[in-house]
Amino acid sequence: MNATQESQNDGGFIPDLCQVRAVFLLVLTTELVVLLFALARPSSGLLDWHYLGLASLLAQWVTLTAAGLICALRRQLEALGVPLASVAITVLVLVDTAAFTLLGQWLLHPALSPLDAPFTLLRNLLMAALITLMALRYFHLQYQRRRQEEAEVEARIAALQARIQPHFLFNSMNTIASLIASDPERAEEVVLDLCDLFRVSLNTAGTRLIPLSEELRLCERYLAIEKLRLGSRLDVDWHLDDSASDLPVPPLILQPLLENAVYHGIQPLTGGGIIRVESERTRRWLYILIHNPLASDQAGHHQGQRMALENIRARLQAVYGDTAALKASQGGDHFTVTLRLPGNREGDA
Repeated sequence: MNATQESQNDGGFIPDLCQVRAVFLLVLTTELVVLLFALARPSSGLLDWHYLGLASLLAQWVTLTAAGLICALRRQLEALGVPLASVAITVLVLVDTAAFTLLGQWLLHPALSPLDAPFTLLRNLLMAALITLMALRYFHLQYQRRRQEEAEVEARIAALQARIQPHFLFNSMNTIASLIASDPERAEEVVLDLCDLFRVSLNTAGTRLIPLSEELRLCERYLAIEKLRLGSRLDVDWHLDDSASDLPVPPLILQPLLENAVYHGIQPLTGGGIIRVESERTRRWLYILIHNPLASDQAGHHQGQRMALENIRARLQAVYGDTAALKASQGGDHFTVTLRLPGNREGDA
């Protein structure tokens, strides 16, 4: 993010008051504040119900109209930056408070001039200013904390993704080295395919989410390289849900799983085998399954796969929190990895 983008996003601390839940919480908080003022007000009983009713009516009208104005002007306010946006919101709330205070005085005491009761107006303006400034301070602190957490998550994702790149390059170089002596022409094909593969991989560097179709294309390029090395020993069976092709997934989330399937499943088998890749989209989730066969002496011993699986679990945790899941299971001579991701087209979580 460049400096211009940062300056434009500095006002992002302003909450989205167009949402029903946000307005409800704002109304509830306002009513609690009014109740506290009513309880603190001297009266013959526990509570001055007359004052509570009038104060609630005034406060809720101010709250709802101010929220509506902030909702309508949110883009313009965010463009101002934090200091100017705070001043603009405070002025907006004060003008709104003054208007409804004067309107209330006129409705309740039409014979009196607003100048006959100036302290009521000043008191309401002072309370509105204090409450608004405290709320803005709270929203700004929450915004800073959120940005810090997002920066930490981005750094963690980048570090986890960076672990995959050298490992992937090392294995690819081994593939080329194994073909140079026996089949130089095929080794040259692998080099060309590897260039295309890394071009795609580098294009996704620093990207938090990419469409599933792009990730699958990268996986197809990787498997094409392994197919040149293993020949007829490697077959891939694709069963993909076309409706899930544009769903966002973290880059390089499937390639390490397929690499494990090749190195720990297909390669030890003399006759090779079939890797089955399935995707299915439900109303809430995207499921991706990768099945591969296991050699009899490999069954139950998958120490080599743990690092990739733990890396991917850490990346999923960093991107999605507890929403996504990765499960590995073994049934006889087959190994299956199941990936569950949110099945929506929303941006970064």
